Amino acid sequence: MTFQRFAQIVEAYGADPRRWPGDERAAARAFAQAHPAQAQPCLAAAAALDAVLAADALEPVSRSLQRRIVASANAPGARLSFTWRPGWRWLPGAALAGAGVAGLVAGAAAMSFLMLPSERPTAVHEPSYLSTAFGFDASGAEGSIE
Repeated sequence: MTFQRFAQIVEAYGADPRRWPGDERAAARAFAQAHPAQAQPCLAAAAALDAVLAADALEPVSRSLQRRIVASANAPGARLSFTWRPGWRWLPGAALAGAGVAGLVAGAAAMSFLMLPSERPTAVHEPSYLSTAFGFDASGAEGSIE
């Protein structure tokens, strides 16, 4: 057991060894006994956090609050429902059309990338911009301009 693993166990499960993972509990206890200078600060910090968490208690729900909740749930008109406003009838169709257009654009873009040639085509002849007005081509050889 390393100090880093011991610290991980104590941070995750607290200072009480009963909460530590069963397969590592014995090794962690042995590490704490063999290296008390390293283990005690970790255990003290975890014990302080454990005490704060244990002190937190939920207050019981009062009977009057329970009655109000049950009464509001059983009240007429208490159901939640979403009603379409008259001007919103176009919204589902617009959403469907937008999804279709987005699909078409994505498909066209994907196909255009797939159709790109993998190799650049070779030129059949030298481009005209490689020759000069003085009759020299790009290689420096004298020639004629056509």
